[in-house]
Amino acid sequence: QVQLVESGGGLVQAGGSLKLSCAASGRTFSNYHMCWFRQAPGKARELIASITWSDSTTYYADFVKGRFTISRDNAKNTMYLQMNSLKPEDTAVYYCAAATSIFNIQTMHRELIWGQGTQVTVSS
Repeated sequence: QVQLVESGGGLVQAGGSLKLSCAASGRTFSNYHMCWFRQAPGKARELIASITWSDSTTYYADFVKGRFTISRDNAKNTMYLQMNSLKPEDTAVYYCAAATSIFNIQTMHRELIWGQGTQVTVSS
């Protein structure tokens, strides 16, 4: 199966930007739908955005629409999350994940393959 490694997290002031990367290795990256989740301390893990493998159709949670952009480069086996206009409430560990169906992403099915996570901290 595919292995995932996130990078690009860090500390940023409110209103700033960060770009996360998720590098994949192993099985064919382009066969997987990809997504980003996040988990803040004491809160449940939540889906931020997803992108399909075939036509790069995207989905965004309402709380990031207009601020975050998900993209993928199948030639580089990498997915990205551009985060703009960051808010303190965006502080969380951000995880990338891969799945063979969008339904499994939406339901956080046990089939999901997870990266190790990267911390994003937004100061006010």
